[in-house]
Amino acid sequence: MSGKAKFIVVTGGVISGLGKGVVTASIGNLLQAQGFKISIVKIDPYLNVDAGTMRPTEHGEVFVTADGGETDQDIGTYERFLGKSLSKKHNITTGQVYLSVIGKERNLEFDGKCVEVIPHIPQEVQARLHAVAKEDEADFVLVEIGGTVGDYQNVLFLEAVREMHLKGLPIVFVHVVYLPVPPNLGEMKTKPAQHSVRELNSVGIQPDFVICRSEQPIDSVRREKISLFCNTLPENVISAPNLKSIYEEPLVFEEQTFPSKLLARFSEKYRPDTKAMSEWRDFVKRVLEPAKTVRIGIVGKYFDIGNFTLEDSYISVIEAIKHASAANGCKAEIVWLDSKKFEKDPQSLLELKRFDGLIVPGGFGSSGVEGKISAIRFCRENGIPFLGLCYGLQLSVIEFARNVCGMQGANTTEIDAKTKFPVIDILPEQKSLLEKKDYGATMRLGAYKAKLKKGSLVRKLYSEKELVEERHRHRYEVNPEFVERLESKGIVFSGVSPDRKLMEFLELPEHKFFVATQSHPEFTSAPLKPNPLYNGFVAACLKK
Repeated sequence: MSGKAKFIVVTGGVISGLGKGVVTASIGNLLQAQGFKISIVKIDPYLNVDAGTMRPTEHGEVFVTADGGETDQDIGTYERFLGKSLSKKHNITTGQVYLSVIGKERNLEFDGKCVEVIPHIPQEVQARLHAVAKEDEADFVLVEIGGTVGDYQNVLFLEAVREMHLKGLPIVFVHVVYLPVPPNLGEMKTKPAQHSVRELNSVGIQPDFVICRSEQPIDSVRREKISLFCNTLPENVISAPNLKSIYEEPLVFEEQTFPSKLLARFSEKYRPDTKAMSEWRDFVKRVLEPAKTVRIGIVGKYFDIGNFTLEDSYISVIEAIKHASAANGCKAEIVWLDSKKFEKDPQSLLELKRFDGLIVPGGFGSSGVEGKISAIRFCRENGIPFLGLCYGLQLSVIEFARNVCGMQGANTTEIDAKTKFPVIDILPEQKSLLEKKDYGATMRLGAYKAKLKKGSLVRKLYSEKELVEERHRHRYEVNPEFVERLESKGIVFSGVSPDRKLMEFLELPEHKFFVATQSHPEFTSAPLKPNPLYNGFVAACLKK
């Protein structure tokens, strides 16, 4: 395709949490399979400059891009569905936009004009979208606008895309709504969707397509009703029912000829039965028809919020497990384990014997840490396959130092600044920055290379590559002063930074599978290319 980028804007109504991210990613997946170059932008209507300062239990996972961006978890969804790396510029927030406009005003870049919310805020949004389109050389730029239509927080973003349409730019609007089935009625209701579209109309936008999220596929009666009251052709009302796997959604859209209809709006031709979609269908089949099941426990701390479990805190970990499970012809039954329970009742650790493998994911702070350390020890001593991620590696080092190396009270200085054995610590060059309260500069964010040790399990998992790259989000490191002592008792640091100062991977050779990494390998896992560490972990779980 030649010429300027075309835009597809995805909005949502009725309720939040409808799955706009999956809808947007699915559209991108389908258009990419057609041979088009796709870029996706998520617009978040909060004043935070990025997602790095938000609680996982409130906002979900912080997804880290290769260039070190702390972004919304939808960026991770996009990367997985497209199988490509995005960057921090693909996540726009209200905070970023206002900060930029105010900065330009302070730098006298408006030539003495009165700077106002309109038109200058929408213009900044448009400039960012055009910059992404140009830099990515995209045929299509998909734009997901966060929040729900009717929220005052996203009005200015809607105004930005309305103006783009007014200027004659090639743009299509896709609106995602929810069709509830009240238990006392047993009938799917369209009225909330009607009101949502009317709310969108009130800001000057008419959706070209209406995506109907529901518990089951919509029928012809509902389709005709939405068509009539939402001013949309019946064939442009697309059903998006609940599915066993989110990865089915592109196939459900394809069955309804949605990609063909989308392309027709841009006068582009649709090519059926592409090789890319055949590979995707094979993957989905493996997900839906597993031969075996493995039971994996995740010992976390960011999933309890009131009376509910927020799995979004670890969404990339969950998806990476799914990718690896499909590759190994099995299904993973994931069980959430609260580490604080192991602290209150040490006998409850015996429950871990029921699992085929255990993961200790990333995190910050002291809450539940001793319970995690106890769980790690149980895995080490009982031959349970173990994968430690970021904080999971750090706690693995602490556990080994205490219980194998005899360093009683060994700890991370994040928790105990006065510990006699600071096996996990901030490096000297970082300490001076912390004293100045320059916290951001002390984080290791984004993709970093690691050199893998010849003959190690980790190197074998990475297909004997000497140099690999994974993404990081952490501040504390294995203290170099203790490396030799730890290694003398059996730990193998099987991956180090190219300058050999930082310990990136560790393993226990005598164990069935005991591997930990300072990185977040889940951020680079994709359906058609599972991350090597997760792939090896699930394979070990199957053997158990």
